[in-house]
Amino acid sequence: MTTAVGDHPLGPLRPPGDTTGLFGVFRRRYLLKLLVQKELRVRYQASLLGLAWSYMKPLVRFSMYYFVIGLLLGLRDSVPLFALHIFTAMIMTSFFTETLNAGTKSVVKNKSLVRKMNVPREMFPVASTAVTTYHMIPQFTIVIAACLLVGWSPDRTAFIAGALGISIMLTISLAVALAFSALNVTFRDIGNFVETIGMMVMWSAPQLYPWDFVVRIIGGTWLEQVYLANPVAMATLLNQRAFWTPAIPPGEATEIMPLMPEHLLTRGFIMLGCCLLLVGVAQLIFSRLEGNFAERL
Repeated sequence: MTTAVGDHPLGPLRPPGDTTGLFGVFRRRYLLKLLVQKELRVRYQASLLGLAWSYMKPLVRFSMYYFVIGLLLGLRDSVPLFALHIFTAMIMTSFFTETLNAGTKSVVKNKSLVRKMNVPREMFPVASTAVTTYHMIPQFTIVIAACLLVGWSPDRTAFIAGALGISIMLTISLAVALAFSALNVTFRDIGNFVETIGMMVMWSAPQLYPWDFVVRIIGGTWLEQVYLANPVAMATLLNQRAFWTPAIPPGEATEIMPLMPEHLLTRGFIMLGCCLLLVGVAQLIFSRLEGNFAERL
């Protein structure tokens, strides 16, 4: 069988400038699925352990955090269920950093497909976000199992907080993947900027320290509001409210320690609205810059 000129396994050759944005991506869900499968195959190509790395890497990272921060610096004894505190936060911070890194490279990495496929170019950062989401499933599996072992007693607020935290992380990750993937085509030093952001994320959310430390140092000042305006910090706190605080035995949670900020859910819903606006801004940036993709790539 011969292939007509311009045919492509994932669709016809793309006319320059033909795009329909994020709505076009989700109208082509089958192509999105193919791209996600391609990303997964490439990531685990010639790998002996395959998907098992999705379990091993977070466990190794968690072990290092727990050993250095919990044991060597002695924070384990001052925070109830310190191991669970770290892991619930690490899920969110690693989600963001992995999406930021993979999303930034997504268009450049697929430059041959970008020039040929008749699909919205937003398909590539969206696929990177979907792959990262897929790799978060093992981590949530681990944290739920750990919570059940220590006597997790979630209430309705915990379920709402968990769903809200995941929603915030998905939207802000999509926004940064869209914006930085387009910027990386035009300005190749964006990669260095992204690495700097990745290093800052670990310390800008209550992962290696509890919210109580933030209150002690900057509580009641405008810096506290700046801290809570960070979407990663907010998603981290919501995830901890979903898994960590309902697992703490009543006798270990003191009245002195403010485990969570006030009006956490209200702040979370406001943050989700802001992140949705950021997705719109990122789409505008992507649309403005994608006209030069062919020339730059």
